[in-house]
Amino acid sequence: MNLESSKKLFNKARGLLAGGVCSPVRAISPHPFYTARAEGPYLWDEDGNRFIDYCLAYGPMILGHRNPIIVEAINEQLRKGWLYGTPTELEVKLAERITRLYPSINLLRFVSTGTEATMAAIRVARGGSGRDKVIKIEGGFHGAHDSVLVKAGSGATTLGIPDSKGVPIDTAKNTLQVPYNDLDALEKVLRSFPGEIAAMIMEPVLGNLGPILPREGYLNGVRDLTEEHDVLLIFDEVITGFRLSLGGAQQYYGVKPDLTTLGKIIGGGFPIGVFGGRRDLMEQVAPDGGIYQAGTFNGSPMSLAAGLSTLDVLERVDVLQKLNSTSEEMRRAMREIIEDMGLGYSVVGIASMFKVFFGPEPTDYFESLRCDKVGYLEFFHRMLESGIFLTPSQYETDFLSISHSSDVIEATLEAFKLNLKS
Repeated sequence: MNLESSKKLFNKARGLLAGGVCSPVRAISPHPFYTARAEGPYLWDEDGNRFIDYCLAYGPMILGHRNPIIVEAINEQLRKGWLYGTPTELEVKLAERITRLYPSINLLRFVSTGTEATMAAIRVARGGSGRDKVIKIEGGFHGAHDSVLVKAGSGATTLGIPDSKGVPIDTAKNTLQVPYNDLDALEKVLRSFPGEIAAMIMEPVLGNLGPILPREGYLNGVRDLTEEHDVLLIFDEVITGFRLSLGGAQQYYGVKPDLTTLGKIIGGGFPIGVFGGRRDLMEQVAPDGGIYQAGTFNGSPMSLAAGLSTLDVLERVDVLQKLNSTSEEMRRAMREIIEDMGLGYSVVGIASMFKVFFGPEPTDYFESLRCDKVGYLEFFHRMLESGIFLTPSQYETDFLSISHSSDVIEATLEAFKLNLKS
C-alpha cells in the first residue's frame, strides 16, 4: 500500500502542529494516513487507498459518510447562513425532539463539544448542590477538562492525581474514583465523604475502553446508591446516546439520571454537545440562575440542521433495529472465527458498538489493561494494510453505520480471519 503522500504530510505537520496532529489518538505510528474524501462506509486517503471505516469519526457517523439527506440539509442551511449569534427555530425544534426521547431531560442547552457538555454538567451539579467533590469511573473518559483528567488506578477512596501536566492538584483532589461494575466500592466512597459529593459522572457503557458492558443490575444499583446518599447522577451519553436506542442507554437499561450529556450522533457529524436534566437544576443556569455557561458556537445552525436530519432517518421504522441486528451478526461471526482458530480473544459489543479484545472480556479498567495491547496494534496495522480501518487502540470502540452493507461486512470478515494471526 502506497502511503507516500501521507508520510510527507505528517513530516510537514510535525513542524506545524503539536505532535503533528490535532488529537493524540490520531498519531498512528509510524504516521497516520491523511483522508482526502469519504462516502458511505469508505474513506479514501491522499494516495487513493480505500478503507472500510469502522472508526466513523469515533462515533458520530451512524448514517455513514456524506449521507444525501444530511448533505441536502446542510446545503439548504448554507444558503440561509451558517452562524448568526442569535437564537434560531432549529434549536427549539431539536430540543423538543430530544426532550421527547429523553424523559430525564426537562431543560437542556446546546454547546459545541462533548467536553464542554460534561464540563458544564459537572458545574451544574456542583452549583446546584453546593458541593465540590465528584465521583468518576476508573478509565472512564469525559473529555479533556481538569476535573476529569484524573489518573485511573488508585484505590476506591483515594483522592485524585492529575493525569496531565497543567492540572492543579487542588482541582484533581476533588475527583474521587471507583471501579466500574463494583457497587461495594461505590458505597464505600459515598459513605466516606458524607455531604461532600455533588455528583457521580459515568458512561453507562464504557465507550472509551472498548466497550465494557455493565453487569446485570449494576446501573440500577448505582442509581439506588446515589439517591440514598443524595448525590446527583450524570450519565455521559456522548457515545451511547441515540446509538443503543433513540433514548440512549438510559432507555435501554431503564435508569433515569439527574443530568445527561449528549454529543456525536446528535450533530450528524458536525460539532455539538448537549447538557440537560432536571428542571430545578437547569433553571439555575444563566441567565435564569447563577451557574454560568456561554459559547459563540452554542446552537450552531449547521450542527442543528444536521442533527435534525439524522433523527429524521433514525426515527424511521426499524432503522436502528436493523443496524443493531446486523452488528450482532457480525460480532457472532467474529467470535466463531476466533473460536475456530483457538485464540483466547473476545469480541464485545452492544447495539452497533464492538471491539476485539486480545484477551478475556474485561469488566473494568484493570482487567482491560491485561489485554495484549501490542498484539492488537499489530493486528490493527495488518487490517489497515487490508483496507480495513479500525480504531488504532485496544481501548477505543469501533462502530457500524447503516451504510455498512452485507458485502462490506463479508469483506471485513475475510480480512479479519486473514489478519488475526501474524
